[in-house]
Amino acid sequence: MKKILFTLLLVIGVAVAANAQVRFTDKNLDAVREEATQQNKLVFIDLYATWCGPCKNMERNVFSQPEVGDFMAQHFIAAKYDIDKPTGSALAKKYGIRSIPTFLIFDTEGTLLGQITGGMPADDFIRAVEEILKKHK
Repeated sequence: MKKILFTLLLVIGVAVAANAQVRFTDKNLDAVREEATQQNKLVFIDLYATWCGPCKNMERNVFSQPEVGDFMAQHFIAAKYDIDKPTGSALAKKYGIRSIPTFLIFDTEGTLLGQITGGMPADDFIRAVEEILKKHK
């Protein structure tokens, strides 16, 4: 009985954790913009690299938090692209990205509304995104 209860609690905990985090897609930009248009949301792009410490920290300590996941899901379709791969590299070149992580926010037409560079705590991240959203409205 204890084993069944433990397993049930573990499954529920994993399900809750999965819902709490930012859900990133790796679809191409056109598909991301189309989805954002359909859902009346903006586009959020995370430019990262697998070797980047601050990028890993954002993934582990910021994008995994429930309040960040809820906030992002309310406003954005989010995608992430590795700058060492073609899509990420092209975006970094196009927007002059010199350090990562860098977060880009676009409207559905592809207009860059703002950018945030560097790792930071969850509260600072949400404030920085809110500043860009305020300018957009």
